[in-house]
Amino acid sequence: MVSPFNFLNIPGMKRSHHCNQLRKDNAGSSATLIGWIDSLRDHGGVFFLDLRDREGKTQVVLDPENQTLSELFPKLKPESVIEVSGEVRNRDEGTENRNLSTGDIELFASSILVHNQSKTPPFPLDETADKVGEDLRLTYRYLDLRRQSNLNALKLRHQASMSIRKYFDDQDFLEIETPMLFKSTPEGAREFLVPSRLNEGKFYALPQSPQQYKQMLMVAGIERYYQLARCFRDEDLRADRQPEFTQIDLEMSFIDREDMYALIEGLLSTVWKDTLGEEIKTPFLRMPYHDAMNRFGSDKPDMRFGMEIQDFSEDFRESGFKVFAGTVQSGGSVKAFNAKGLADITQGELKHLEETAKSLGAKGLAFIKSEGGEWKSPILKFLSEAEQETLRSRLEVGDGDIVFFAAGPWESSCNILGRIRLEAATLLEKRGQSLRDPKDWKFLWVIDFPLMHFEEEEGRYVASHHPFTSPVEEDLPLLETEPKKVRGQHYDIVLNGVELGGGSIRIHQPDVQKKIFEEVLKIPADVVKTRFGYMLESFEYGAPPHGGIALGLDRLVTILAGKESIRDVIAFPKTQKGQDLMTDSPGSATERQLLDLKVKSIAEDV
Repeated sequence: MVSPFNFLNIPGMKRSHHCNQLRKDNAGSSATLIGWIDSLRDHGGVFFLDLRDREGKTQVVLDPENQTLSELFPKLKPESVIEVSGEVRNRDEGTENRNLSTGDIELFASSILVHNQSKTPPFPLDETADKVGEDLRLTYRYLDLRRQSNLNALKLRHQASMSIRKYFDDQDFLEIETPMLFKSTPEGAREFLVPSRLNEGKFYALPQSPQQYKQMLMVAGIERYYQLARCFRDEDLRADRQPEFTQIDLEMSFIDREDMYALIEGLLSTVWKDTLGEEIKTPFLRMPYHDAMNRFGSDKPDMRFGMEIQDFSEDFRESGFKVFAGTVQSGGSVKAFNAKGLADITQGELKHLEETAKSLGAKGLAFIKSEGGEWKSPILKFLSEAEQETLRSRLEVGDGDIVFFAAGPWESSCNILGRIRLEAATLLEKRGQSLRDPKDWKFLWVIDFPLMHFEEEEGRYVASHHPFTSPVEEDLPLLETEPKKVRGQHYDIVLNGVELGGGSIRIHQPDVQKKIFEEVLKIPADVVKTRFGYMLESFEYGAPPHGGIALGLDRLVTILAGKESIRDVIAFPKTQKGQDLMTDSPGSATERQLLDLKVKSIAEDV
């Protein structure tokens, strides 16, 4: 046997099996396993250890007659890397472990080679680690990734990526990489800037998306392009945001929206089948933007439960309740929904909902409770019997229900109740109601978004998605007279309240694109030329009709894995402050580096 602590002249790896492969059929044969010690047990002088690799676990028994192994056992530590050789034996009847794929056998060790002893990990490497602070787990991410749930998430991501690539290959797409170093286009989200050493005073920008490149690939005649594209945005982070992320990015020529719907429905059906073994129904529901906002208060509605919002603007136009009447008469909306079964809401819960509404611009949160056959509300005295009956009838208010209201500009009132609707669902689930089954896949397309909206601070219209989206053809005359009413050929794919991705049919005529830039969005002609001149020029050489979409791979895998945050499906994620705690990045640059780049840091001076 090789000495357990001989770290010189270590032979090459001799693994015969992974730690999930041995079965009863292997009994009587020799095997060699390599992995990490998961646990150690001394049962009255009979020594056991569980050996783990990325595929699974196998129980190892140390020959009690082997003096060398008996002396070695007390020196072994969990998470040490060892190589074990021995004979595969069936476990004694009644000692099988049905929780392991290898639970019918054990490896009777004759030799152990210690490749590397481990220090005691800073937290347990099992599912109890979820109770450990995330910062600690991210600092030791290489240990956190050893946990089976995290390994499974990365495997699932790999499976999804392979499924995506095969699907697009079958659909005659070409996988093409676009540059990581691009130019700044400040019309979108905040960018990461990269100074150029060879071009003094100039900067690259890391791409927010490959948008312009992929459109010019269509001009180049590629016709069908895709890539799993790395993208970067220097934005404030949430559970579903990272400064660097991956998109399933694609573009096609000679298509319309129907072609895109069919392609993406086929893609998602394939991925769900390949990764989860589940069939999903197609075609997906399609819902115009205004319908989604009016019914659910969101352009990414969760349709797994009801509590739909209804509009009562006309019912309260002449109401004695001046708050409602005044809102309607000034052009706003009055909306409400019934949270059935939530009349037992506590004061603390109600206060939280009110604060949520105020954070979205509301002055408060009006409500009516129905308890013990009686309606209770501070606003009840202002409502006529007819108005109360209208609410009771249309919202089907019964005993134990509570109705929430929002009054204000249309979009604001939608957003407020949309958020309160989700919060109410959470409260009802805490009371035992099952409203949002994670396996109830409610896919839908949200379509017919406004092409643009008016930005008060800038005093001009800005693109709702991006300025390359083609208007709906019948709305083209409205560009000059009522731009707010122009619909774009956008489409967002939504699942259970999560936007998986979005895209559009693009503008391919250079004159139309120039008109959108300069006359509608009011971008100065010189700025248009500097930022987009090359793209407009490319369109003058025969740009085909085209469209595309980008889906968030991280979000997609998060849903497939049943995780809460995309950080759980990224190997080395950043924190909500954009930091990598493991490598302690971002870090400072040296004076020499800054001099080479002709850049001065003023961070300490500010």
